[in-house]
Formats: sequence, structure tokens, C-alpha cells
Amino acid sequence: MNAASQWPGFNQYALAIVALLALRVVAAAVLPLSADEAYYWLWSQHLAAGYFDHPPAVAFLIRIGTSLFGKTAFGVRFVPLLLSVPATWCVWRAAEALGGGKDAGAAAALFFNLMLMTAVELMAATPDAPLMAASALFFWSLAKLQGSGDGRWWLAAGAAGGLALLSKYTAFFLGAGALSWILFTAEGRRWLWSPWPYLGALIALVVFAPNILWNARHGWETFVFQFARVGTGHFTWRYLAEFLGAQLLLASPLILYLSLRGAARSALLLALALPSVAFFAVHALHDRVQGNWPCFLYPMLAVAAVLAPPSRLRRFAAPFAVLLLLAVYIQVLFDVAPLGRRDPGSRLLAFGMPQVVRTVEASRPAAILTTDYETTAWFAFYGTVPVFQLNEPERGLGGRPPAGPKIYVAEEPRDRHWLIPGGVALPAVPRLRGGQPVGIYARYAVSP
Repeated sequence: MNAASQWPGFNQYALAIVALLALRVVAAAVLPLSADEAYYWLWSQHLAAGYFDHPPAVAFLIRIGTSLFGKTAFGVRFVPLLLSVPATWCVWRAAEALGGGKDAGAAAALFFNLMLMTAVELMAATPDAPLMAASALFFWSLAKLQGSGDGRWWLAAGAAGGLALLSKYTAFFLGAGALSWILFTAEGRRWLWSPWPYLGALIALVVFAPNILWNARHGWETFVFQFARVGTGHFTWRYLAEFLGAQLLLASPLILYLSLRGAARSALLLALALPSVAFFAVHALHDRVQGNWPCFLYPMLAVAAVLAPPSRLRRFAAPFAVLLLLAVYIQVLFDVAPLGRRDPGSRLLAFGMPQVVRTVEASRPAAILTTDYETTAWFAFYGTVPVFQLNEPERGLGGRPPAGPKIYVAEEPRDRHWLIPGGVALPAVPRLRGGQPVGIYARYAVSP
């Protein structure tokens, strides 16, 4: 299939991609950190081969960025943001390998950057950024393998798979997808008798080995934490509807429609995606699936969209995605509809948090005490007073607070002041954005 003639305007696509990347840079510089980003910044202060919640890749990326740009939101996000470039390039080249023509590749790269999932996860300093970049490299490697028949591409896929596993354990689905392609397609089965896929798997294991060894020394705590989250609740359609609705928003409805139609035209795309899609669908029938969990599939969705058969809706896919993306950017950056705590962007990002920290630290306590990692991380990043979390010792955020007066602080729904006998209630501190309350923080004076 030669898609070049169906996707005119290579230069326009390239300029649009550059503009989207520039907009992402601006957002990364001016938006405050999410609690998770601040938490991973704490990891970067104590580099290791593993952590309680996730593998270590994001901590090392943050450490590089803050070494260059200091303790700033842009420094924290710099390397995850930079990964947008190789991820986009891999999507571009994968579409060329599967669909033919540079314009088809440019269209896929544009779709990829227009998706809200990409705009968020390749800006935020979370494990999803390196996971998406590594999955794009993994997919491009297999697309080249299919087109060239050169088994050495398995080595690149193995390296990409290992890097993906160092980012997040959902990368196991990439391996499951590659295995399903080998087992269930005629073009894949020819590799069963070749050494190349096994060498690729060995490379992935070697790259991933530091985290395996770390877990072996720490009671397999990351594996236990992550895989224990696979729930077996009561049957319900609610979570499946939530999950599908989230993907419609995160992919943009028309791009997702084209992706579903295009995926059916590639055995490789179907094989790579089906194991994870089946898992998420079954899981969503019993428990909530977070909207970002399938982020590693989005490079494939972008390529699938340009493989879709001709449709009248195709011409509207990019403009509609632009409008949706700009609406989200405008709301997050400028709060044009001041919704307070009903606005997910205002709630998840640290709008008003520096003011809360300054108010709590105004009495110059010897330490801040907390009981949740989100508050711990925000106070550690935006404040100057040492912060100690009294529970969840597995996260490594505790320690022995110094002598002297202390203040316990928690957002009201998470207030657990009963864990601290003798605490004296102080006036609560509102977290505001544009005069609207985003959250209320309770605080208690704690005697030395």
C-alpha cells in the first residue's frame, strides 16, 4: 500500500509537529508539577535500580534534567519532554515502513502529537514518558523487521523492550504482543526457528536485569505492589464505560475511529495490541483501569490511523483533534472556566501549592509531618523545611524528625491527625487558583 498520495502536504505536517512540540515545551516550563512528578523528583535525589512503585528510569531522567536546569518544573520535565522527538521519529518511520511514503509517516507523526495522551505523557515526568518512547522504538523495530526480513531488527526490539521494562511493567505486554505475532501469524512463525528473536529477548533481559536484582534484594516489593493491583472485584460495566470514554478523549474520537479501522489491515498491529487490549477490557469489567495505562499503545494507534481505508471523516480528524487539544491547553494554562476542585487540571497540578507551603512554613517549624506521599512530595519540592511521612515506610519518605516544634499537614480528605497524639489544630489553609478553592489543607501543631 502506497499512502503517499493520500497524505499530501508533507511540509505542512512537519511545521505543525514542530509547533505542537514548541507548545509542549512552553507548557512544561510554566505549569506546576503534579504530585506524582514531585514524588519521582524525590526518587531522583536517591538514585537506585528500583523503587517501591515502579522501575527506575524516570528517576534517572529527572536527575539529568535537574542537573542541567536546576530544581525547576522545566528541569524535572526536560528529558521526558525531549523524548517526544525520538518517539515522534519512530512513529514516522514505522508508518513509512508499513504504509509507504514520507507523507504517510508525517501524517502518523502529526496524529501522534495531536493525541491528548501524547501531549500529557510526553511532557510530564512520569514513567509513561520513557515507556511511550521505548514502545515507539519497539514498534518501529518490528515494522522494519517485517518489511526487510532482516533478523537483526530483533536486537533493536529487544533493547527497546528492556528499556520499556525499566520504565514501567506494563511493557510486558509488548513482549506478549510480539510473541502473539510469532505464534499466530504466518509471517511471524518463520522466526520461531531463527536465533534472532531469542537473542532479542536475551538483550531485553540483560537491560532489565538491574531492576530484577534490586527486587530480589528487596523482597520483590515492586512486583508485589504492581501485580497485586490486578483486582477481582464484582462484575460491572461501569469501569469499562469509563475506560472507553477516557480513551476516546485521550486519543481524540476521530483519530481513534481511524485507528480501529486501520489496525485491521495489519497483522503486526493487531498481534501487538490484542493481548493488552484484552487484558484491559477484562480488568475493566471488575476494577478501574486508569486512562494512562494503555499509553504504550498510542504510537501504534497513530500508525494504524494512516493505514485506515479512505473515509470522509479523515479530513476532519486532525482539525477536530487540534480543537480538542487547544481547549485543554487553554483551560489548563489560563483557567478560563474557573471550576475549582472540579477541574482535574487544577486539582492534579500544584496550582496554589507554593502559597500553602509558605503559609505552613511561616512559623518556622523544625519539620513538616505528613501521612500521604502526595503532600510529602509537594512540600519537599516547593518548601525548605524537612518533610517526614509517618506511614508507608516502604516508600522511603520517613526517617527520624529532628527535635523541636513540628507541624502535621494533610489535605482534608486525607487527614489522619489521630496518628499524632497531642496535636493542636491550627486554622486550615486553602489551596486556591483564581480565587477558587482547589483543596483545603488541615494543619496541627505538634509539640517537640
